[in-house]
Amino acid sequence: MSEAVTTEKEPAQAPPRRRFFMDTRPLRHRPYRRLWSSTIVTAVGSQLTAVAVPKQIYDMTGSSAWVGIASAAGLIPLIVFALWGGAIADTVDRRKMLLCTNSGIALLCTLFWVQSAFGLGSIPLLLVLVAVQQALFGMNMPARTASVARLVPAAELPAAGALNSTVMQGGQIFGPMLAAALIPALGLPLLYLLDALALCAALWAVWRLPSIPPLNGTARRAGLRDVINGFRYLATHRLLLISMAADVIAMVFGMPRALFPELAHTAYPGVNENFALGLLYAAVPIGALLGGLLSGTFSHLRRHGLMVTIAVCGWGAAIIGFGLSGSIWVAVFFLGLAGVADMMSMVFRGAILQAAATDEMRGRMQGVQTVVVAGGPRLADLLHGVAAPAAGVTLAVSGGGILVMVAMAAMALAVPAFLRYTGPQR
Repeated sequence: MSEAVTTEKEPAQAPPRRRFFMDTRPLRHRPYRRLWSSTIVTAVGSQLTAVAVPKQIYDMTGSSAWVGIASAAGLIPLIVFALWGGAIADTVDRRKMLLCTNSGIALLCTLFWVQSAFGLGSIPLLLVLVAVQQALFGMNMPARTASVARLVPAAELPAAGALNSTVMQGGQIFGPMLAAALIPALGLPLLYLLDALALCAALWAVWRLPSIPPLNGTARRAGLRDVINGFRYLATHRLLLISMAADVIAMVFGMPRALFPELAHTAYPGVNENFALGLLYAAVPIGALLGGLLSGTFSHLRRHGLMVTIAVCGWGAAIIGFGLSGSIWVAVFFLGLAGVADMMSMVFRGAILQAAATDEMRGRMQGVQTVVVAGGPRLADLLHGVAAPAAGVTLAVSGGGILVMVAMAAMALAVPAFLRYTGPQR
């Protein structure tokens, strides 16, 4: 039985020529187009809330520590509910799950707006709202990402991954810029309200999706046993395990964002510190966005395991160059290259997770992937923050890039089947 949903699918077209710019073939399929359009709206809207929450907390407390506590308040709920949400996504209609979780997030954004607009000024209330919001996000993402393989042909999964990742990266760039422009003009509460309205628009797109029930046709309640079975499945499928481990290697050893403030302050004399800091934070998302726009150059390649290996090693090499750079513009250039490599890695890792996992386990694998994506950078912050005072910033950054390349190459060579893995042709 084919896994692809055929409802409302556009007529097949002749195979396209190789492209240079983004491969848009998945947009020919109306159900996927609706899911993707909802992602466009929420990618920017979610960044408005992501800016508003720490801004509001800092305005209320004058303390960066409280901003960090708010971030930590959402981590555990995100991890727990991403794993549970992945199990649920494998046992229910994923469209219904998306409707429920998107509705919940929209309601949370409305509550954020109410407490801000009426000046309630309660830090505990904000922390609770953040925790609930991240729990709902953790349940939403596995259902959303696991649905893609049911909406497009298997051969178009890399292209669909590039489309999704490009939108998300664009949201990370333009969302904060929009927030910075709106806060002085219209006030902080409006950011929450705009995010809620964006989620309402996304709900309409999700409502029009076809039903995406379990392939065996039986919906049931998910429990702890389903979560454990997901980990057992992952442990026995080395291809999936290595795909996730590749992201852990790249992020934990090679994501030096915790050192950006110190580098902006000390490494680029003659450059305004705030300007340098903004460039450092923006460089990787901008590179990833450019990589997505040019993803037609690589999304058609079928050696997915080899491409993940090349991309992760390329990330490591770019981080080495960043660590050794003495100019802000050279640093931005290498971080931009790292962003391109990260986009390639995301595209092919996502395709492997979608194609190599069975539909009965796809939600749980996406739940674990959500935990990896959320937890890896936070572990990197700790690792680099501890290593820099002991070894120096340059060695902490460049040494991390070297570790990425060595660890990824060693892991790929230890499991040749990963290097040989070829994505589906049709």
